[in-house]
Amino acid sequence: MFDEKKIQEIDSLNMFDILKNFPAQVKDAISIGMQAPLFPGLNISSLKNDNIDVLVLGMGGSAIGGDILKSYCQGTPGAEHINISVNRNYNVGGSVHSGTNVIASSYSGETEETISALRQVLGITKNVICITTGGQLEKIAIENNLPVIKIPPGMQPRCALGYSFFTMLYLLITNNFFEDDAEETTENAIEELLSNLDQKALTYSDFKNEDNLALNTASKLHGTIPVIYSSVDRLDAINCRWRGQIQENAKNLAFGNTLPEMNHNEINGWNFPDNMTKNFSVIFLKDKEDNPRTQIRFQALSSIIEEKVGQILSFEGEGDNLLTRMFDLIYLADWLSYYLAIYNQIDPTPIPYISKLKNFLASKK
Repeated sequence: MFDEKKIQEIDSLNMFDILKNFPAQVKDAISIGMQAPLFPGLNISSLKNDNIDVLVLGMGGSAIGGDILKSYCQGTPGAEHINISVNRNYNVGGSVHSGTNVIASSYSGETEETISALRQVLGITKNVICITTGGQLEKIAIENNLPVIKIPPGMQPRCALGYSFFTMLYLLITNNFFEDDAEETTENAIEELLSNLDQKALTYSDFKNEDNLALNTASKLHGTIPVIYSSVDRLDAINCRWRGQIQENAKNLAFGNTLPEMNHNEINGWNFPDNMTKNFSVIFLKDKEDNPRTQIRFQALSSIIEEKVGQILSFEGEGDNLLTRMFDLIYLADWLSYYLAIYNQIDPTPIPYISKLKNFLASKK
């Protein structure tokens, strides 16, 4: 077990408190989102039951909120008609039209890919809302009379998921994109979700608790390479979040894929190199509403690869509502990646390789 002194020595920028205070961040984000502006020129009366196109411009921690929102809408009756896509590139391609609802999300306001994509979008439509703490993104928004949702600064973007997700969620609700049943489902889910997060914040922050799932999982993963598998239906974005948190917080390699697709190719790769496969920990992320055939595929996959890998760990989100279950798994990943950083004796907050890359790119402008 860790002691407080050791954690403080490694965690120099106190990510511990940021994670512990995540429930408060979610509550603040909801409050901000409930005051979200309307998309410019939006005709609210024509929205119900129509297909709605939403494009999220973002990268890294600012984009994952859009991925989770897409998964949530696809799995929520009354929100499936909202077609959400996430653009992680300098270019937006040919899918944007004058009626596309664009959300430009950059926590720092300086993400060069997002800014480039936004400038292209503005040549097609001004139906844009920006979410940021400031920077160039806010400046462009002001110059073009675009609405801006300001969120609090001072965090790493990956630690501000509450702001990047819940502001977007309530932005869609405020703009009348959700049908009544989806809005009611979401409000019920929020109540359950907040209760769940408050409870888990106490459990996961107690590093002296022998039943701390996040800490115990980090201990099992230490010294291995996690490979994360989930269904493609509801947890593909959560899968991505797990990998990103382990990579950025713990500075630990992590990979992943989704079912059923990996059953048609990657599953065969667990043969070689036969002297290395035991170094991998396989993680199954499951949801009780996964397709029944996918549930069977998890069973088959486990039986096929269990003798080749170091271990197989399985997790299923808790809660009656999909949104609660999604964030139950997200919060577990936040904390286990934090504790894995402590096991790796590496500060979870700095991202030195990403900083080096940004400095290199800046030198080439």
